[in-house]
Amino acid sequence: MFLSTLKTLLGTKNDREIKKYFKRVEKINSLEEKYQKMQDQELKNVFANLKDQVLNNQVSLDEILNDVFAIVREVGKRTLNMRHFDVQLIGGMVLHEGKIAEMKTGEGKTLVATLPVVLNAMSGKGVHVVTVNDYLAKRDAEQMSALYNFLDLSVGVIVSEQNSDIERKKAYGCDITYGTNNEFGFDYLRDNMKFEAKDKVQRGYNFVIVDEVDSILIDEARTPLIISGPTNRTLDGYIKANEVAKKMKRAKEVEAPQKPEGDFLVDEKNRTILITEEGIAKAEKLFGVENLYSLDNAILAHQLDQALKAHNLFEKDVHYVLRKNEVIIVDEFTGRLSEGRRFSDGLHQALEAKENVKIQEESQTLADITFQNYFRMYNKLAGMTGTAQTEASEFSQIYNLEVISIPTNIKIQRIDKDDLIYKTQEEKFKAVIEEIKKANSKGQPVLVGTASIERSEVFHKMLVKEKIPHYVLNAKNHEQEALIIQDAGKKGAVTIATNMAGRGVDIKIDDEIRALGGLYIIGTERHESRRIDNQLRGRAGRQGDPGMSRFYLSLEDNLLRIFGGDRIKGIMDKLGIQEGESIESRIVTKAIENAQKKVENLHFESRKHLLEYDDVANEQRKTIYRYRNELLDENYDIKSKISQNIQEYVSNIMNEFSTYDEDKKFEILKQKILYECSTEIDDKEFKDLEFSQIQEKLVLALQNSYNQKMQELSEEERRNIERIIYLQVLDNAWREHLYQMDILKTGIGLRGYNQKDPLVEYKKESYNLFLELVERIKFDSIKLLFSIVLNKKDIKNLEEKANEENQKILDNITESGASEDNLGEMEFRKVPRNSPCPCGSGKKFKECHGKSGPKQGIFS
Repeated sequence: MFLSTLKTLLGTKNDREIKKYFKRVEKINSLEEKYQKMQDQELKNVFANLKDQVLNNQVSLDEILNDVFAIVREVGKRTLNMRHFDVQLIGGMVLHEGKIAEMKTGEGKTLVATLPVVLNAMSGKGVHVVTVNDYLAKRDAEQMSALYNFLDLSVGVIVSEQNSDIERKKAYGCDITYGTNNEFGFDYLRDNMKFEAKDKVQRGYNFVIVDEVDSILIDEARTPLIISGPTNRTLDGYIKANEVAKKMKRAKEVEAPQKPEGDFLVDEKNRTILITEEGIAKAEKLFGVENLYSLDNAILAHQLDQALKAHNLFEKDVHYVLRKNEVIIVDEFTGRLSEGRRFSDGLHQALEAKENVKIQEESQTLADITFQNYFRMYNKLAGMTGTAQTEASEFSQIYNLEVISIPTNIKIQRIDKDDLIYKTQEEKFKAVIEEIKKANSKGQPVLVGTASIERSEVFHKMLVKEKIPHYVLNAKNHEQEALIIQDAGKKGAVTIATNMAGRGVDIKIDDEIRALGGLYIIGTERHESRRIDNQLRGRAGRQGDPGMSRFYLSLEDNLLRIFGGDRIKGIMDKLGIQEGESIESRIVTKAIENAQKKVENLHFESRKHLLEYDDVANEQRKTIYRYRNELLDENYDIKSKISQNIQEYVSNIMNEFSTYDEDKKFEILKQKILYECSTEIDDKEFKDLEFSQIQEKLVLALQNSYNQKMQELSEEERRNIERIIYLQVLDNAWREHLYQMDILKTGIGLRGYNQKDPLVEYKKESYNLFLELVERIKFDSIKLLFSIVLNKKDIKNLEEKANEENQKILDNITESGASEDNLGEMEFRKVPRNSPCPCGSGKKFKECHGKSGPKQGIFS
């Protein structure tokens, strides 16, 4: 009560922040007349002078914000015929401060971004503007380029169809770069696979504005960006697991101590499958194994689990679609097809087996990063959206981003009606169609939001039957989404859209439609996230336009069925609700919102869990990429690094043989050095030395041998060879490390059964794996550098060959995923010495490529 009274008197924290911003708006407004009087060239000169002062560190960006915002507003009027509203100036200030500006649909966020973009571009370090799709990136860049070009600022665009690295590098070199989150992220990963610093396309991470920030940093944050290649494992197990899954019977939940009757339970809330004892016995019989959960059969258990998920938790045309005999994921938040993305951990293969299409190979991670860790690399991160307050806690905890809700330029006139709840879906569908007919008969445009492709097509068929003209926008025709959404406000228009695809496109209405009550939004199901519902509602009522919204629900909807449906059913039964009747109650609407909050919390925990694990890998990634960048630096002293590695290599093998018999250990050590480093040790030099005295002499012998080998080369040639070989060893070792980390992550959850925290265990084990990785990189590079035989012809083309080989990898992963064969052999795999040599010579390995002594060719 006291807090409520205090808020009424003093306002919320958000209100107090907005008041501060309005004071600064007054100062910006006071400059309007000054800049209005200037000629174009005079205005350009003032801006150029301010920019010079920033570049020479004479003024900070904050000190010149008022002038720059006033100039941008004036340039906007002259080039775009748009004048920034006062609330848009506030939005610009919020973004400049590295916060999230929550601005309702139709408030002109694209124009808002120009203010902080121009201000921060003055530093010359580049500004990135991230959008959810290629269409919006191109559109926003084109629309705003007249303003930027007037101020002599260059604009670039990064989109998926842009294959040339030269074009991408040019776009990143611009003052302002527009693009999508996926393209920025994948360019970062690809850059860290390049062999030359000059081939990198990105140039740094200064300031980024993320449009539709909730969609990118929340909805898409559960799926990391992954560059991968096939693992070459057999896929027959998925077909067998699919057959077994089809023969297993789903059990109904019963209260303890009763045992469920059936083979498996489905936990829809947590989206997991629990196999019963009866089910395990049945599966073992069907697979023909004694113990399904033995180490030997672990892969079968995993494949069966995924097959059961595929059949019981994933619906066709809801979670995925079949197109050209391929299983393609449907993004649950936007309703768009996620081309190129695949479910991980064998789930995608399970779905392919279920749908009886070609099963594609499982993939191995070559490089990966989450959106959380990618965007946290920027010196300053900001975002804008119409819906962020419901996720304010997550933005604060994960990204350290504060959400500021900015008032609308004109008060919202839209009427949001309470939900109508029916007993069955059939009753709900009929009611929705009747409401559409009623609105359509008077010409009022209707936008119908559905939660899945399947539902959108149900309404499509019903509207066809009623002979009502309409458009359907879902993942099957998302290419036309902008055009369809633009026309959704026309007289008599009926548009069906899945989860409000087409965000970022304004639905404009004319005076006739305003007189009819504006755009009517009908939601046919509540989404798991309140934010998605708010986005749908927000399509109506832009810039003070009239509008109306209402959600039609049934007790058979997933959200109500899983969370709290029984309670609402009890209310309906008490009220004696008959078939075709609905209830409209604030209490029920509140109960639904509480159910949504529960699901949002589950998803938040899921994203937080993903991030906690990725943070471990991210520290390792940063260390490897930092060292990789050092190797690309022309001034890096790799000669000293090689010398240091030789010392560590000798120290390591000395420790390895320290426990051997005194008589034998020197002989074994000599053989090891001959085999691994192609270097013969002269017994005379080590005669009468204690084993402990050998180390220093051995280091000297190896360094002399190596320097002698390299003496024919110029310093530049030597440095290039060492750098390229070191990079190839590092890249191969890193890929293998990522594979081991994937395996570790898959099984680490089982440690919880042993009363151990899986995350703590993961940190310990991954740290040990990383120490092994660092050691492997050092020692494998030494072995390879000692083993290669150099000739002038090879040296001349060394860099070109390495770059060509590396470009093949990059080209392949961009288009279809890298093949392990393309990764470039660094050294012969460990082959038993008496086995046939893999080169095909017909000789035993020990008599061919396993023979002691130097190997031929640059990368043998």
